[in-house]
Parts: sequence; C-alpha cells; structure tokens
Amino acid sequence: MARQHVSSINKINVAIDGPAGAGKSTVARLVAKALSYVYVDTGAMYRAATWYMMCKKIPAENVQKVLQHVPELVIELVPDPTGQKVYCNGEDVTTVIRSMEVTSNVSQYSSIAGLRTRLTENQREMAARKGVVMDGRDIGTTVLPNAEVKVFMTASVQERASRRFKELSGTDDITLEQLERDIAARDKFDEEREVSPLRCSEDAIVLDTTHMGIQDVVDTIVSYCLTEKDGEISQ
Repeated sequence: MARQHVSSINKINVAIDGPAGAGKSTVARLVAKALSYVYVDTGAMYRAATWYMMCKKIPAENVQKVLQHVPELVIELVPDPTGQKVYCNGEDVTTVIRSMEVTSNVSQYSSIAGLRTRLTENQREMAARKGVVMDGRDIGTTVLPNAEVKVFMTASVQERASRRFKELSGTDDITLEQLERDIAARDKFDEEREVSPLRCSEDAIVLDTTHMGIQDVVDTIVSYCLTEKDGEISQ
C-alpha cells in the first residue's frame, strides 16, 4: 500500500509523438486512463484552431491575419464519460474538427509559428503539475523535452490509411487510395516544415505498431511508464 502511495506522488509526464494516422490519440487516451493521468490531445487543439480560422474565412497563407485572431482563441479540453470534449470559444467542436475539410488544412495552420507558440504555452501549463499523457508531433522534442517517457509511434502508410479509413467509414466520401496519398503528403509536409517539424527525439522509444493491436500498444507504453516510475521511487 505504501508503494502505491509513493507511486501516485511521483507522477511523470508521457510524450507520444508520431505521424498522422498512427493512432496516437486513441492510445494516449487509454494510457492516461490506465495510469489515472490527464490526457491532453494537442492535435485536437490545432484542429480546433484550424476550424476557427476556417469559420472566419482566414486562409493559412494569410499569416498576419491568422496571428491577429490567435489572442481571441480559447480552446478547452474537458473530460467526459464518452471521451474528451473539445470546446473552442465555448462551442463544442468535438465532432466537427474531425471532418476531412479540417484534416486537409490543419498542417498548414499548425505550421504557423505564432499559433504554435500560443498553443505550446497552453500545453506546458497543463503539464506543469505532472501526471499528463500528451500526444502530437513535437511533444518530446519541443513541448515537453523533459518528459520522463517519450514514445515515437509509427506504422506503415498503408496501415495508417487503413485505420483512418475505418474511422471515417460512412462519414466522408473518400477512398482508401486517396487517404494513402493524403497521409503520405502530410508526412512530407510535417517533416519538412520549418517550425517544430515532425522528428523522433533522440531519447524516445520507437514503437512500430503496424502489426500490433491497440491494447498491445497501450500495455507496452504503460509498462515503460511503470518501469520509469519504479526507477524514480528507487532513487
């Protein structure tokens, strides 16, 4: 019992990075639940910002105008029995930010330095008390470089497209082949962008999930976290 008490005090932060469609959000949410930690979906925050700018009819190319509207952005991640709710300036945008329209534009908006700076500050504030599982593309390298556990989740383009296709089945008129092209293009864009490009932190554990089930991935990451926490306690 005493060991459990110490373990709960010595909370750590967990950074899960990886390319589009790797299943980071699903896994991160389940890892947080297993550890009784707080889940922070940074991708949802960028999607919410993208949705907001698109509603304002501000294209990502108009960086100056985007930055003019950044200060008015209020994005909240609220725990819910059915899953995390995402609010943008008080409006529930949980479902609409997963549309193909937002998905096709989020990389362009998220490459804007001023917008990333604002959301990165928010994300660091959320992680200040520890006990956070955060997923994205630059968590281990930029947002939480001191996270105790860093995992870089990846999978083949074909597998990631297949997973996304199953998620979108019946909601968007898109083919598996189109998704493969879109994901490959997004990988290239995210890897080559000037601000916080997608890359694996030198001290991250690379986890190829192409042939792994969701629960296997969750169990593997939780084991990394428990090993790290045991190490903290023993010290």
